Amino acid sequence: MLHSKGLCYNLHDLTFSMDLSILYNNVQFPNPLVLASGILGVTGNSFKHVVENGAGGVTTKSIWLNGNPGHPNPTMAGTEHFFINAVGLSDAGVDKAREEIGVYLDWAKSQSTQALLIANVVAGRVEDFCETAEKVAELEPHLIEVNISCPNVEDQFGKPFACDLNQAARVTKEVRSRVPAHIPVIVKLSPNVDNLVEIAQSVEAAGADGLTCFNTFGPGMVIDLETAQPVLANKVGGVSGPGLKPLVVKKIYDVYKAVKIPIIGTGSVLTGRDAIELMMVGATLVGVGTAVYYRGVEVFGKIVEEMREWCEENGVTDISEIIGKAH
Repeated sequence: MLHSKGLCYNLHDLTFSMDLSILYNNVQFPNPLVLASGILGVTGNSFKHVVENGAGGVTTKSIWLNGNPGHPNPTMAGTEHFFINAVGLSDAGVDKAREEIGVYLDWAKSQSTQALLIANVVAGRVEDFCETAEKVAELEPHLIEVNISCPNVEDQFGKPFACDLNQAARVTKEVRSRVPAHIPVIVKLSPNVDNLVEIAQSVEAAGADGLTCFNTFGPGMVIDLETAQPVLANKVGGVSGPGLKPLVVKKIYDVYKAVKIPIIGTGSVLTGRDAIELMMVGATLVGVGTAVYYRGVEVFGKIVEEMREWCEENGVTDISEIIGKAH
């Protein structure tokens, strides 16, 4: 049992005084919060740690077919308004990822935990997306998230697939054809495009079962005033954090109006009220990442408790009632 600032919740069965369970693509999540990709989701033990602190699901760090070294340090920096990172999608490759996912899934079964796993895959070529997704799918993750949208690896791999309508659709179609039908395929979009709605619709038409909205904004840059040099070794990085919430809210609002598949809303969430806001404009699940920097790994349980309190204060008995309510 974890107690934090007056909050109390059971870490193993995630039992809160109000049921916040929610259905996403016929997969039942114990609550709407999922760990966003790239934050803590590296090892089976880190997955467990996040679940034990209240998350309804975890998303792995982006998995490459043969690994990727990422960028040199320093790779991240933050203020009270924003967080910038250029980790560069570092990863040891699909074989190591399968090992860690197996550790987590075995633990989850032994604990009878409801917290679910979303396997995030990334690649520089369409065929590598497909092969990585196929190998990961053998472990039966609950969903597969296709990352076509990282904004800080353009020097290595060119413009993200998510920035081109036809390429985004092509990746989606090929991966969906290679992953067993019972595993939903979710496509992670970029906010850094002018034709976001059209790209979302093209991905939906190509067979995506859901969308993650969004990857980080940018790339952005921060300068160290003492050295007059960029803070990050990569010079630029993806931007997230509370200062971007109005942009995230508007873009999710637009996508929700244009598609029929469900959305994982990701970006700028620090509190339960933030999560409620993203759900009101169309998110079914809410990805939490940068909030760990601001409030610690306990943020998942804190946000869930804040959501529960808001629902009770506002007479909401079924959390799914608020999805798209702003429309």
